[in-house]
Amino acid sequence: MVAIFLYVIAHHHKNRVVGFQFKRSGDTISRHVNTVLKGVIRLQGELLKEPVAVPTSSIDQRWNCFKNFLGALDGTHISVHIATADKPRYRTRKSAIATNVLGVCSQDLEVIYVYPGWEGSAADSRVLREAIYKKNGLKVPHVIY
Repeated sequence: MVAIFLYVIAHHHKNRVVGFQFKRSGDTISRHVNTVLKGVIRLQGELLKEPVAVPTSSIDQRWNCFKNFLGALDGTHISVHIATADKPRYRTRKSAIATNVLGVCSQDLEVIYVYPGWEGSAADSRVLREAIYKKNGLKVPHVIY
C-alpha cells in the first residue's frame, strides 16, 4: 500500500497506469492510496513540526538578522495534469498549467505547514489569507520580543 502511495505521489500517473504497473484494479489502487493518505493525515502532529523562534542569543551568522523569526513561507507553482475544461483556471501568468502551493518551513528546514490545491492563477496573498482564516489553518504563534 505504501509503495503504491509513494509511486502515485512521486510519478503522478493515472490510476489505470498505476494499476497496470502493480497488477491491481483501479478500485484497489484508489483504496490503497486513500488508506495511506488518511494515515498520513492522522500522523500530521508527528510529521509536521511546531515553529520555534530563532533565539535572540543565536550566534549563527546566517540567522543574525532574523532573531525571533519563526521561519519562511512562500508559494510555488507545481505542474499538474487536469481536465481540459479546468485548464483556464489553472493557467499561470506564464501560460503553464499548475497548482499554487503555500509552504512554510522553519530555520532548520523542517516543514511546518503545506496548503496545496489552489489554481495557478490565484495570487500568493489570496492563498495565504485563505490558509490563515480557514478552520484548522495556518496558526502563527505569538512570540514575545
